[in-house]
Amino acid sequence: MWPFIEPISLIRYLVVWKVNRTLVRLPRCLPVELSRVLGTLIAERLPTREAQPWRKVMTKWEGYGDDPKQTAPVPEAAWPIESVLFVYPGKQVYGQGETILWELKLVGKSADHGLFLEVILPAMEEASKTTDSRWHRPAQHSLWGGFDVQAIYAARGLRWEPVASDGKLNLRYRALPSQWADGLTFTSSSERTLDRLTWITPLDLPIRNPKGLDAPTLAEILEALAARMGLFIPGKRRSPADVWKVLSEQDQAALRGAIEQAARFPLRRQEIKRAPKGWPGKWIGAQTFLFIPDLLVPFLELASILHVGKQTHFGCGTFVMG
Repeated sequence: MWPFIEPISLIRYLVVWKVNRTLVRLPRCLPVELSRVLGTLIAERLPTREAQPWRKVMTKWEGYGDDPKQTAPVPEAAWPIESVLFVYPGKQVYGQGETILWELKLVGKSADHGLFLEVILPAMEEASKTTDSRWHRPAQHSLWGGFDVQAIYAARGLRWEPVASDGKLNLRYRALPSQWADGLTFTSSSERTLDRLTWITPLDLPIRNPKGLDAPTLAEILEALAARMGLFIPGKRRSPADVWKVLSEQDQAALRGAIEQAARFPLRRQEIKRAPKGWPGKWIGAQTFLFIPDLLVPFLELASILHVGKQTHFGCGTFVMG
């Protein structure tokens, strides 16, 4: 295993929802509604003491979504557990029998299969059957109460292992916080030189020209990765400097040398625009470099899995390379 990823605790769940209504129309930003609806149901189901941090977060959603035409900023209201709600790119309208795919990532000390089974999954099942009018705005074609939890898988490297299928849960299965990396090589499999990053969710990174629409440099993305990894390492919250110490001196020198080299080659082209209204994050689009040095590829692959920048809870900060 690549030594850099050994301390990372992460469980990835692929969730498959099957529509059971004639037609459902997804919310403008499904990750936001997943957070709001599931978070509220979790807060209402937990015992009083355990529910307190959830209820504190959910108060930030009061009034949000009351007017479907309003595009208010998304509240800074991530769940009180470290998590990512990443919805796979798809369409807005689904018919009966079609499937909606999204990924739940539990991070660091929250990478706990028991937490998923005992807290998150019951809320998900309740959301699939709910008739609560709070979630039916507009009431017509609402997703909530209009789907079945068809299947759930847990990542083991590049494979997805069944946790539940056809609505039946495998109680013997235990997802471990290290299995996500099994067999991953973190090397470029492309025969051609990689030179392009396409952000498939909005990004919100500290960049050198925050007033403009400049895409982040490779160095800025890697700095964001170092900051992000502090959440994945067990124990107290770690600083970016602590994360760098995970690398050997040789790897640190090689990485810094590659970043310095990459900094000499500015962006060739960027197609960055403002994120859609009602979405978290600030920008979305693609950026093309002269090339992406091979040494940076594994770090960028890791950044795409972990998500970088702000509002990662809503799936922000992931990309594909090409």
